[in-house]
This record gives sequence, C-alpha cells and structure tokens, in this order.
Amino acid sequence: MVCDVRSGRDSDIEQTTFTIDSDSKQISSEYPSSDDVSKEVRKPEYNDRDAFIGGGSIEAYEPIEEYEGRHRYDPKAQWTEEEEKKLVRKLDYRICSWVCLMFFALQLDRGNISQALSDNMLKDLGLSTNQYNYGMMIFYLCFLSAEVPSQMISKKLGPDVWIPIQMVTWSVVGICQALITGEKSFYATRALLGLIEGGFIPDAILYLSYFYKNTEMPVRMSYFYCASNGTFIVAAFLAFGILHMRDTGGWEGWRWLFALEGALTLLIGVLSWFYLPPSPTQTASWFRGKDGWFTEREEVIMVNRVLRDDPAKGGMHNRQGLTLKLLWDSLMDYDLWPMYLISFTMLIPTNPVNAYLTLSLRNHGFDTFQTNLLTIPAYVLFLIQLLFWTRVSEWINNRMAVVLFYSFWCLPLLLALELLPGNASPWSWYTVTVLLIGFPYIHSIMVSLVSRNAGSVRTRTIGSAMYNMICQASSVIASQIYRDDDKPLYRRGNKVLLGIVAWNVIMTIFIKGYFMWRNKSRDRVWNDMTVEQKDHYIKTTKDKGNKRLDFRFAH
Repeated sequence: MVCDVRSGRDSDIEQTTFTIDSDSKQISSEYPSSDDVSKEVRKPEYNDRDAFIGGGSIEAYEPIEEYEGRHRYDPKAQWTEEEEKKLVRKLDYRICSWVCLMFFALQLDRGNISQALSDNMLKDLGLSTNQYNYGMMIFYLCFLSAEVPSQMISKKLGPDVWIPIQMVTWSVVGICQALITGEKSFYATRALLGLIEGGFIPDAILYLSYFYKNTEMPVRMSYFYCASNGTFIVAAFLAFGILHMRDTGGWEGWRWLFALEGALTLLIGVLSWFYLPPSPTQTASWFRGKDGWFTEREEVIMVNRVLRDDPAKGGMHNRQGLTLKLLWDSLMDYDLWPMYLISFTMLIPTNPVNAYLTLSLRNHGFDTFQTNLLTIPAYVLFLIQLLFWTRVSEWINNRMAVVLFYSFWCLPLLLALELLPGNASPWSWYTVTVLLIGFPYIHSIMVSLVSRNAGSVRTRTIGSAMYNMICQASSVIASQIYRDDDKPLYRRGNKVLLGIVAWNVIMTIFIKGYFMWRNKSRDRVWNDMTVEQKDHYIKTTKDKGNKRLDFRFAH
C-alpha cells in the first residue's frame, strides 16, 4: 500500500512516498535523491480526507526554526502503525482526559445555575423569570466578548499557562455566588463568570491540536463535549445531595451548591497549573517527572505525524502571539464565514428547552429531587448520540450529512411540543423533552471542521474563537425565546424554534455545496498544471493557509 505524506509551512510543500508493508505494518520512506527531486515530483494519489494535495520539492514544508518540536523534526522518520496507535492511546490518557476534566470544571461552574433554580433560588432572591433571562443574557454577552481576547492571550502565554489562570479565577467567582443577595449581585457574578470563562473552549481546542492530527480531532472533541455534558449527570447527583443541606448554617441549599462546587473546580484549576505540558516535546518538570512522559522516539513520532498531517502547524511556535494584522487577516477569511453564519442559529432549537428543563418539570408536577434525577436520561441519550454520530461523520467522510440529520431529529419533536395539549400526561411532555435534549450533538463536528478548514495556525486560533463566540451570541438570542407571557407551554416560542430549524436545513445544504464548489474550482486549475508548474507554485506562492491551490476543504 502506498500513501503520500506532506509536512511543512504555509508557503512550501514537501512530498514523500511511504510504503507500508502489509505484514509487518512497518512504514518506510522512499526519498528521491536531492539531484533527482525535480524529476520525480508528481501529483500524488489524493485522499479526500487530506487537507493538502501535495506535489512539491523535498526541501519544502519544513517547520520554522522557532517551532518547539523542531529538534524532533525528521522527514525520514519511520514508525509502525501499532506504535502510533499505542502513542495515541497514551495521549488520550495523558492529555485528552485532563482537558476533559477541565471542561467538566467549566461546565460545573457555569451550569449549576440550573440546579440552583430547582431549589427556588429565584424566589429566595425575589427575582422574576425575565430578570433571570437578563442575567443569562449578560453572561453570554460577556462570554462571547472574551473569546477572541482570550485566544490572543493564550497564543502568547501558551494554553498551558492561561487555562489554569482562567480556572482558578472563575472558581473564586463561582464560590462568591453563594453570597449573592439580589438582582445587582446576581448580574455582577454572571458578568464576571462570562468574562473569565469565555475563551476556554477555543483555548482547549488549540491545545489539543498540538498533539492530535486533524482526522483525530473530531473524536477527541466528542470526548471533550461528553465531559461537558456528562457533567450534567454528575451535577444532578451532586445537587441531589447538596440541596438537602438547606438551612444548614442558615444557608439555602443553592448557596451550598455554589460554594462546594466552586471549591472543587478551584482544586482542579490549581492542579492544572502543574499538570499541563506546553507541547509534546516539553513534558519534563518536577511535577510530571524529570524525564517527562514520552521517550525521544515517541516525541519524534508525535512531532512528525502531526506535521505530515497538517504542515501548517509548523509555521508558528506555541509562545508566538498574533499581531493585529494577523488577527485582521484571520477575521477576513471569507471561506469560514458560512460556518460562522450557521453557528449563529445551529444550536438554538434545543437551547430554550434545555435551559428551562428543570422549571418545566417542576411546572408539570415533579418535586425538586425528582426533577434533578429525571434530567439524567436526557443527558445519557445525549452522550450516546454525541459519540456515535461524531464517529459516523468520519467513517462516511460526510460531516454535513450528519449536521442535516440533526435538524431532521429536532423538527418532529418541536412539532410535538407545539401540538401537545396542555392537559396531556406529564410523562408525555417528559418523553418529548428528553428526546429533544438528547439530540445528536453536532457541535464537536462543526468545531473540528472549522479547525480543519482554517488551513493555518493563525486562522485556526481565531476561527475557533469566532465560531464559539457566535455560538454564545446565539445563546443570547435563545435565552429570550421563552418569555413570561408565553408560559407554561411556550407555544409562540416553539413556532420561532421551528422556523430556525428550517433555516438550518437551508444553510447546511448551502455550506456543503459551497465547499464542494470551492474544491472543484481548484481541481480544474490544479489538474491543468504540469508537475513543474505545481512545484514552482508551491515554492513561490504568497497564498496562505486555505487560500492555496493545493488546499482542499472538508465537508
């Protein structure tokens, strides 16, 4: 079996033909001599999962000297398939699992407001539903406004430094929620949490991209969001116990909830400061061990497999900040604009139902503790669908088809919420709600797609932040769809959600068609070029990232 591997920077390409022995599964490289490079360069067989088609000289696509893994770069490095699988499992254990734990901490602190509501927090504070909505809107506005600035700081300091600082700070604010006394302090803590927590998700995505290939990211992102939404299951059990502490020390149960869960996430944040390594080749420390986590050979494999998958990752080092010009260039990457546009509405159809789950269950006659336990089946279904459909999207190599399926899942369930009579059994309402909240979560697919289609580190950094920022903006809109004058059945709000589902279907089809058209347009130009013309283009082009003729968009 023969495959082609490329590694390097935005302006150059390197091609190597690798032969894999089917018996030993040893990967060996066949390099042309430096004298014969120009004669032997050819257009390789293109795998439509690849970002770059390839076809340049052997000297091209080398990482910059400042790249943190430069000393492990070796274009002739060889390793077996089994070695790589074993290394990926080790990365999952060492890196991905801890990132998931940090996301658990984020979700615990920003999501425990839902359990607090079930303990009559609004009544205790004298707040109305609309005031609660305003508080959530303040949170989301602050959260989204912090996304890009946080990415700029993270790229300069490094995610391994910036993320623990975020975690410790937001945990302190989370604990302070136990002391809120009314509307003003409620708004203040919501604003501070949004400002500090904003940016964590793209920061974590950037960090994971240092260790994983583009094709591995969607599954890791599904683990990432499993940790986030698995938090709801853990939080439900925690809330069941903690809320029984009402009147202990003169505090309501929800105050104890904020204080104790904030203390837990504070501990995780402190440990993260010592645990997170800056990069695959910088794991040695007094906390992680003087010899680090990986052998020299494992570091060689890690660096070269990532660069061969996405050469652009060698174009910046992990402590290199973005200039204002690079920021502007990233924002003006019009090929990502359709993804930004759909992110504004994609998750809205399920957000209001999710946000009002505990209140809706209380309105249908379930008590506080039944309500928290009844949320668990919805989140279990959610986790199963998240893992399953993320893997399916990569197996069939068709991400937008799965995104389209998500809209078709929501449509009949929202129709049921709209048409169910008010006197229907509480269990009928509960069943429809559980199925809607347990929807096929496609956010991990979309976030990975933005990262993959960015084509360069700078655009990936800002693109991930922009996508998540716009998603948070959609949460602001979603928080205003269910209103006081529309409760308890929210018929008007459900009509709005049905209209948004229809829009999502149209946008999903458009994005699929747009990226197919972009790829075919480049194929026509690229396939008409001679080998020499391709080689000359790759060596001399000023095009960057996904604007290169040899770049192909995933869809």
